[in-house]
Amino acid sequence: MDLKIHASFLPQDDPQATVAFYRDVLGFEIRNDVGYNGMHWITVGPPGQPDTSIVLHPPAADPGITEDERRTIVEMMAKGTYGGVNLSTKDVDETFARLQAAGAEIVQEPIDQPYGVRDCAFRDPSGNMIRISQQQ
Repeated sequence: MDLKIHASFLPQDDPQATVAFYRDVLGFEIRNDVGYNGMHWITVGPPGQPDTSIVLHPPAADPGITEDERRTIVEMMAKGTYGGVNLSTKDVDETFARLQAAGAEIVQEPIDQPYGVRDCAFRDPSGNMIRISQQQ
């Protein structure tokens, strides 16, 4: 098989803040912004990697979940325990400094992990955990 990761999905509850964060803070390209019934699906990705994207979707859009499940998702997003993604960079300390200067919600400053990476963590405007690592 020849498989590649094409898209990951993260929930978002504020399209304007989401676009500003992923475009202006992380430097990602906005590849698509689809609106329907007041909701937005926003596809973003790193420049130079057109085949890899993150789709930021409204958590209320899934017709297969109940109202109780929808409320639980919203509560988990507010606590920052629902979604997450891991990114990598060549210089985690420089990346961290830029994110901190941009006002990102920092969860963990850069640290050397015992499993061979140096990483940091922060949250996007919807509470999703974003971990950024630098391979050692």
